[in-house]
Amino acid sequence: MKKILIIEDNKDVRENLTEILQLDGYEVYAGENGKVGIKLAHEKKPDLILCDVMMPELDGFGVLKILNRTATLNHIPFIFLTAKSEKNDFRKGMGLGAEDYITKPFDDMELLSSIEMRLKKAERLYKEIDNSEAGVQRFFSEARAEQEFENLSIDKEVRKVASKEIIYETDDQARWLYYIVEGQVKIYSVNEYGKELTIQLCGPGDFFGYFSLISEKPYSHNAACLKDCVLRLIPKEDFMLLLFNNRDFAAKFIKLIANKTEDTETKLLDLAYSSVRKKVANALVEYYQSLDKKGTGVLKVQLSREDLAALAGTTKETAIRTLSDFKNERLIKVDGKSIIILDLEALTNLIG
Repeated sequence: MKKILIIEDNKDVRENLTEILQLDGYEVYAGENGKVGIKLAHEKKPDLILCDVMMPELDGFGVLKILNRTATLNHIPFIFLTAKSEKNDFRKGMGLGAEDYITKPFDDMELLSSIEMRLKKAERLYKEIDNSEAGVQRFFSEARAEQEFENLSIDKEVRKVASKEIIYETDDQARWLYYIVEGQVKIYSVNEYGKELTIQLCGPGDFFGYFSLISEKPYSHNAACLKDCVLRLIPKEDFMLLLFNNRDFAAKFIKLIANKTEDTETKLLDLAYSSVRKKVANALVEYYQSLDKKGTGVLKVQLSREDLAALAGTTKETAIRTLSDFKNERLIKVDGKSIIILDLEALTNLIG
């Protein structure tokens, strides 16, 4: 059942809309002002939002601006409701990214038709992206087609990068959006004392390097291969043209990276406040997951102690001592430079 959020300060209009939509089979939530509406949007993650323009405290334009700055909400179809029909309000609303603009009093069938059309479009545009190489190529092709970018040529250069080789360094100029076909990449920083901290691990199907492209600033971190990589390079010009001229593409891409950003923030908090055992366990599990391995059983992890320490945010000596503890507890087995995970579930439970 599709969820619709109504943000409307007029009680009679709000209750009338709720009744109409519930009779048509929608799950409906209603907020009496913009602030309550924003809170409900975060909590309920609706499939579509109907919002009045003129409201006290926070008007409809303010609501839409806030939603547009929220990665997990800015893809939601947004329809304005207003008793005013001045062209200036219409242009302002559509300029902010509203999908439609309906004046009150409205025709019930017109309203339901507009909602149905916007929901169908959203379902087509914001379905989960297939992160296989073929899926990514379709993703860019479909995005170009949405705005008839038939002349936009993406030179998908393929580059092979050996293990330990640096892809880019801090302060290098950003030129490409990188997509990993094979291998594994670490995004990391080095402090003034030469200590390395791995911020993010990327595996097959992941993009990286996009923040510097969007901000038009040099890279603020380093990127290097942990395993031999095959990378597909998407030119900055093609990526930026789509991002800033195609709202559907922008929303689709934001949805793609939102979860990755949230995971990174959680990781940094864990590095700041977690115990050493949890940090090292989390590093091993994260490395396992980035390899995109499925199923259970023994897994050999070829990860240097330096890389493990950087990923866990600790020293090499501490990482080695913790590995020794895990070995004694039969969570892992050490085979030369390789770490064999014997009990993935127990390691995952250590993370909490």
